[in-house]
Amino acid sequence: MQEITTIAAQRRERAGKGAARATRRDGSIPGVVYGDKQEPSIISLDPRMIEREMGRAGFFARIYDLDVGGEKQRVLARDVQLHPVTDRPLHIDFLRVGAHTRIRVFVPVNFIGQDRSPGLKKGGVLNIVRHEIELYCAADGIPDILTVDLSGTEIHDSIHISHVTLPEGARPVIVDRDFTIASVAAPTVAVAEEPAAAAAAPAAAAKAAPAAKAPAKKK
Repeated sequence: MQEITTIAAQRRERAGKGAARATRRDGSIPGVVYGDKQEPSIISLDPRMIEREMGRAGFFARIYDLDVGGEKQRVLARDVQLHPVTDRPLHIDFLRVGAHTRIRVFVPVNFIGQDRSPGLKKGGVLNIVRHEIELYCAADGIPDILTVDLSGTEIHDSIHISHVTLPEGARPVIVDRDFTIASVAAPTVAVAEEPAAAAAAPAAAAKAAPAAKAPAKKK
């Protein structure tokens, strides 16, 4: 179960672009909260808190307690508008989540067991196809990460979604195929470079050697 962080916010009285710009001039980030069959509400937040949370992995997959003037509600961050130059947040959208809310969410993948993979020990390369997996699950049951164990994998082995243990009630959004998450590839690049380097060595040596002088003619 995720540890739930509280984010403090204040209600805003006025909506619109002008009001949002005024909120930014005051040093806050404008935002909106919607969903769970309730009317949207407009808010402002401390940018330092939002930037700190955005710096943590899985920001959009993490449940928060949004404290708006002492009233708490469970939310998920759904969208952040960023400044085109500084990448600082300009506006944020939150989705309210109720007891029975089910959502689509991307969850990061964490790989373990590299030291127990014969294929990687032989010089194989881990080719990661998906760093995140989109799940359909209960809002209060979002996993922090999905763990993929590479123990026992050999060169040319592939790890599919069927190899991953998902939380109860969760399923991948893609259900029409057993899609690949990662594979252990052969070290083909390293092998190909060795003969090329060996062939290039004599040519380089010949190029570097000074040309022999022709014998002097007898007078």
